[in-house]
Amino acid sequence: MKEKRIKQLALAQNDPWLKPVTAEIAARYERYQDTLREIEQNWESLNEFANAYTWYGFHYDRQRKGWYYREWAPKAQDLYLFGDFNDWQRYSHRLTPLKNGQWEIFLPDEQYKDRFTHQSRVKVMVHSDAGWHEKIPAYIHRVVQDVASLDFSGQHWAPPRPFDWEGDRFDIRQLNELLIYECHVGMAQEREAVGTFIEFADYIIPYIKNSGYNTIQLMAIAEHPYYGSFGYHVTNFFAVSSRFGTPEELKYLIHKAHEQGIAVLMDLVHSHSAKNTHEGLNQFDGSDDQYFHPGERGNHPHWDSKCFNYGKREVLQFLLSNLKFWLREYHFDGFRFDGVTSMMYFDHGYREVWDLDGYFKDGVEWDALTYLQLANALIHKIKPHAVTIAEDVTGMPGLCRPIREGGIGFDYRLAMAIPDYWIKVLKEKKDEEWDIHELWALMSNRLPDVKTIAYCESHDQALVGDQTIAFRLMQSEIYFKMSKKDESYVIDRGMALHKLIRLITISLGGQAYLTFIGNEFGHPDWVDFPREGNRWSYQHARRQWSLIENPDLKYRFLAAFDRKMLELVTKHRLFDQGYGDQINMDGENQTIVFKRQELIFIFNFHVSNSIPDYKFPVPEPGDYRIILDTDDKEFGGHGRVDDKLVYTTMFNEEDQTHYLMIYNTNRTALVFERIN
Repeated sequence: MKEKRIKQLALAQNDPWLKPVTAEIAARYERYQDTLREIEQNWESLNEFANAYTWYGFHYDRQRKGWYYREWAPKAQDLYLFGDFNDWQRYSHRLTPLKNGQWEIFLPDEQYKDRFTHQSRVKVMVHSDAGWHEKIPAYIHRVVQDVASLDFSGQHWAPPRPFDWEGDRFDIRQLNELLIYECHVGMAQEREAVGTFIEFADYIIPYIKNSGYNTIQLMAIAEHPYYGSFGYHVTNFFAVSSRFGTPEELKYLIHKAHEQGIAVLMDLVHSHSAKNTHEGLNQFDGSDDQYFHPGERGNHPHWDSKCFNYGKREVLQFLLSNLKFWLREYHFDGFRFDGVTSMMYFDHGYREVWDLDGYFKDGVEWDALTYLQLANALIHKIKPHAVTIAEDVTGMPGLCRPIREGGIGFDYRLAMAIPDYWIKVLKEKKDEEWDIHELWALMSNRLPDVKTIAYCESHDQALVGDQTIAFRLMQSEIYFKMSKKDESYVIDRGMALHKLIRLITISLGGQAYLTFIGNEFGHPDWVDFPREGNRWSYQHARRQWSLIENPDLKYRFLAAFDRKMLELVTKHRLFDQGYGDQINMDGENQTIVFKRQELIFIFNFHVSNSIPDYKFPVPEPGDYRIILDTDDKEFGGHGRVDDKLVYTTMFNEEDQTHYLMIYNTNRTALVFERIN
């Protein structure tokens, strides 16, 4: 039976390089099947298994008329619920132990209707071998911080009227391509403060729509006590970050985006958890191995956080239930899974060599792979067309292939090598040293059956200690020379390359595209959240929208180009073709010519070579016109090419090819469309 199954897995069949690990791929699939089979035997289905959020936490019983609170704490000796409903008496409301480490208490309406209400603050006192410790319920839906004491507590969230999703019939299938706007709600406003869900919905979503992006990727949604963690040190996995607003206000944001035809993805952190013992899961029942691996294996050596034990069924249930919660309760359209590389390997991906043994044998965290397979299976069961994206730098084989083929089941992977390449080139090479063959190879380095999200820079490249591409290109002159009246070679070069880098990345690098909030128009500042080192300043934890609203500044040129670039991608369904077809590579003039879909792209990266009567072959004869010119004055260029001309092909008898002849100006990209 096993031999037959090995032969049926398409992942190894379709890739000769994977033939030596056919058995390992089959074993990976077997582990998934065995776990799924066990879940189905004990919980009827994976979908039912993921309903833990409807059991644990606070739930109203209409028959008994009162509230249940349930918790999983297998090594606790006693649990007590307390809060403002009982005047914070820590030991008056003991939970009753149930089977399998579960605890519960019932608060009947006849006693607590006017005391345990919407927005009541609560905690749980846990007694264990480690002593007595106050905790926040693990499945709580909201956590708030007291302004005076800075202490966190859970908040019972049960508004009298549920959010009205009426009319929310958005289906991500209506998007022909993913054009992703990665953003952080708190820093999306210009004022030096924390932005809100309402502000984002009312002011930023219209901007995103107008800019041409059709998908929002929201960071920092789950509760995280330290703002500067960018949302990646989560403590409360079922709670919306209260610093941005209420659960209903997040739902308002998502509903508003859907009304505009925009999908909303959640930047999901299941790769680790904050170490906080008061606010978070760490040592919840007094042990160090309830949700995480015991001992040092449970400590992430690089992120100062805790590592989940994906092999424990209760942990699987917690995380899978979390996925279903966000999909069902908040109508998210999918997830970007953070830190997938860290999840998949015991060394968290910190190694120099990647080979078949590294991918399939040495130091592979099998339980994490099984979790990721179950997660993708569940997500696509609940919402068949939801999008899942893996943040992985290693290129794990099968990461974006169907589970039935032996894959992990993600829809897309992030092309993390592309932004790394751009930063390396800009830091280490002069413009004259740019290698177009290396650039082509990097942009095309992906498997044909793996959907890839190309991007020049995300939040990673914008964080303090690093620089955005715009700042790397223009340095301090970006602050003083961006007036339309100012002349600056540094700004001219920077804007030209900013446009070229974006256009070649989107047109050659993948089947989807992502940008980070503000980078599309060359936002000048890095991102630095309030912290002791900057005297708790919000100066760099915001976006200066006034820069593109000011008609006298050149930021408008970059925004206009970005919008036109996205229009081109959308109109011509550029991502429907997996790769670009190389036409000409001219190293001397640093010029690349290629075709994707029916369009011809010409990129001239040269510092100074502008070549009149530049010839290059085209696949089809006919008349062509320019539909995008990075040097157009509309985009802050010099307007050296007449975009109204019709270019007619000529025929070369000697090599029997049709070719175009153009003025190939330096630091310019032109896109041609055949008109007849």
